[in-house]
Amino acid sequence: MVLRFIILLVVESVISLAAGSVGLILLFLVLNTGYLLWRLEVQKKAVNEGQGTRNVDLSVKIAHETLPLLRGGLNEQNAESIAKIIKEIGQVAAVSITDCEKQLAYLGAGCDQHHPGDKILTAATREVILTGQHKIVRTQKELNCPRESICDCPLAEAIIVPLLCQGKVVGTMKLYETRNGKLSPDLIRLGIGMGQLLGMQIELAELDHQAKLAAEAQLDALQAQINPHFFFNVLNTIVATSRSNPNRARRLLIHLAEFFRKTLKSKGAVIPLQEELKFVHTYLILEKARFGRKLQVKQEIPQTLMHAAIPRLSIQPLVENAVKHGITPKIGNGIINIRVEEKNSELHVEVKDDGMGIPTERLKDVLLPGVGSGNGVGMANVHERIRVMYGKEYGLVIESTAGAGTSVRMTLPLSFTIEEGH
Repeated sequence: MVLRFIILLVVESVISLAAGSVGLILLFLVLNTGYLLWRLEVQKKAVNEGQGTRNVDLSVKIAHETLPLLRGGLNEQNAESIAKIIKEIGQVAAVSITDCEKQLAYLGAGCDQHHPGDKILTAATREVILTGQHKIVRTQKELNCPRESICDCPLAEAIIVPLLCQGKVVGTMKLYETRNGKLSPDLIRLGIGMGQLLGMQIELAELDHQAKLAAEAQLDALQAQINPHFFFNVLNTIVATSRSNPNRARRLLIHLAEFFRKTLKSKGAVIPLQEELKFVHTYLILEKARFGRKLQVKQEIPQTLMHAAIPRLSIQPLVENAVKHGITPKIGNGIINIRVEEKNSELHVEVKDDGMGIPTERLKDVLLPGVGSGNGVGMANVHERIRVMYGKEYGLVIESTAGAGTSVRMTLPLSFTIEEGH
């Protein structure tokens, strides 16, 4: 059973690993958790061979039940559910979970006197928070019950265990019994083991949260790059137009202002496809003012996919690259095809041009971040953002023949859900 649970922990963690060192830390902690569970299994066998009365395998069951809850960190919302699991499986009289300042949850005997939000009263709990060492309480006086008469308190003994996250105490777990002498060595071992497991799970949750923040910060940085890149290219177009046709330049400035107004109103990194196509349309208005009939655009986009979720400013940079590096240097007219379709629960977007193409020696470097200038400036950005958001199995694929044109295919998981703030 323990081996099966260790495998479950490793698989779940590998699936959710972020790129880089954070992922390695997460995997290291999971393996450490597995080692602790194995040690508890050995301990359980030793107890069963002797006179022990409590099966230490309870730690494994409790850890399995509480793992999903602690992925959100330790707080009042999940502490009560965690306390309930520990109390029911561990068969103790009462369970308390605290942070370093207040009670987060209390279930069991004496619960009418202990409420979430109450400040920590006992010197014993404060000592555990200060020292990071567990403490066994054998008298009612040390429990410091808030009842007017200590004789009315049903609690007799307790073990207080620190919850550690990255070596720092972030709270405590307390297991109570109502009769003297019932706090057996087996229950003490259970409490210490559970405290270590919960601490590791809290640390996993914190590192997972940090990994998500790092990914979001990376995505914000990539998003910040694309806006100035587009902005200055469009300004160059308007400057060029202003020399020959000031009235047209004025209209283009109005379009540009409208474009950025829509950009500011569009919240989050993911928007409906139809909104992204508005960005593309505005960009093409600006470029057609410069190229006239030389630039032709065709679209094959089903209405059923207009509300599909897509990263903001993901198609527009592909079209911009097709115009700038495919059609602009070409002698004669050029055509850009934008095609969107659904395949195997995925959204496939293709931007294809019949322009100058990408030289073979450069093609392998186009999607590498930070590789010079040219065709890869916008596409590398889009490719990296997609991989950050959806995983490395998604992104861009480029096919190009020098002198014949370029095809850029974007693959995303198909979704019609636009998460608030995403």
